[in-house]
Amino acid sequence: MGIKQELGKKIKRMRLNRGLTQEQLAEAVNVSQRTLSGIEIGENFVTAETFDRIVTALKTTPDELFAVNHLRGQDEIFSEIQTDIYSISQDPLKLDILYNVVKALKKE
Repeated sequence: MGIKQELGKKIKRMRLNRGLTQEQLAEAVNVSQRTLSGIEIGENFVTAETFDRIVTALKTTPDELFAVNHLRGQDEIFSEIQTDIYSISQDPLKLDILYNVVKALKKE
């Protein structure tokens, strides 16, 4: 799969995770719904300006959109998760949220 398709899939996944329709994100980014659809399916590549507006609208970072975790080894990913869990464990509210997320993932 090429970079256009990978980026498009990631944008779509983030949009859905944030509960946005294509129409809502397209409006926030100031592009047509057809243009956004083309980006999400990998037909079109985003301009720098559109990319910047997508990052802002999805409340994310360029790094997160271009992250390629599948190229990292499982041990490296697991180690990073352990580090993150330790820092989260210092906040009881975040720890409770993390607990619920893990339980939900186990049910899938």
